[in-house]
Amino acid sequence: MKNIAVVILNWNGKALLEKFLPSVTKYSPEAEIYVADNASTDDSVAFIRKNYPDIKIIENTSNFGYAKGYNESLAFVEEDIYALVNSDVEVTEGWLEPVIELFEKDSETAIVQPKILDYKNKTCFEYAGAAGGFIDKYGFPFCRGRIFETIEEDRGQYDDTSEIFWASGACFFIRKDVYRELRGFDEDFFAHQEEIDLCWRAFNKNYKVRFCSESVIYHVGGATLANSNPRKTFLNFRNSLWMMLKNLPAGKLFPVLFVRLWQDGLAGIKFVSQGQFLHFWAVLKAHFYFYLKLFYFLNKRESKKYKNYYKVKSIVYLYFVKKGRIFDSKFNNSL
Repeated sequence: MKNIAVVILNWNGKALLEKFLPSVTKYSPEAEIYVADNASTDDSVAFIRKNYPDIKIIENTSNFGYAKGYNESLAFVEEDIYALVNSDVEVTEGWLEPVIELFEKDSETAIVQPKILDYKNKTCFEYAGAAGGFIDKYGFPFCRGRIFETIEEDRGQYDDTSEIFWASGACFFIRKDVYRELRGFDEDFFAHQEEIDLCWRAFNKNYKVRFCSESVIYHVGGATLANSNPRKTFLNFRNSLWMMLKNLPAGKLFPVLFVRLWQDGLAGIKFVSQGQFLHFWAVLKAHFYFYLKLFYFLNKRESKKYKNYYKVKSIVYLYFVKKGRIFDSKFNNSL
């Protein structure tokens, strides 16, 4: 049996599979390839069976979203390493070898992210992961190579195997044993930020998340939900708050959440000022669900010890007030 499985989650994505499966099959000889289908109503499954008979198909009974979709599917995948790959990803020659080597060299490395570049502009990093993710004290995610809407050109400035805080769900490598120990993604999230939650839970158990620059993929991004979609705004705000409820260190939970809720309010005001009333409503709805599920998610808390999880105190302050547009290696939690 091969020791790595490439698992592509699909829902009505025949056009994406037609476009991107050729690169996956061509450049992944080390891997067993699976398509985990979330009850597609197009002819995705028939297309795979006809054109890619060597690809294994796992058929879920409903559209479970990213989190439960993978949890259901990976119960049937027994390779040692999972490579969870979006259907809108083009992989490159040799993308698997350096990741496998990284896992073999360091037993504490549980999760790895490759370099994620923009399929539509291949010299630039892509929004959903870039060169590895971090969060600030108040749970706002950012990346080396992408802070809010500022995206850097890849000039080799992040060509390393640095330890990061979270890896992008667009292309997410994880050891099978760690995935199962952590009980996979939180299915309540449905989609968006479940990978950050999983990385945070791994971090709380002293596992490492690393970036591997020698592995390169190109991501379209927004193929399922565009950034302009209020549904995406809702999921991002709601899931971020739920993630913080679960994972913030004891003693920091409510003070940090109080400031975060206030910052969300400012984001809502910004949406109103821009005439984006549906996005303002999405923030309000996210807060409603946060309060509705407050005690439910408090009961999911596992870690009681303090571990310093953040790279900077406020990426919002650094970006919007200090005009810090580029990731700086001098970022530290004293800022």
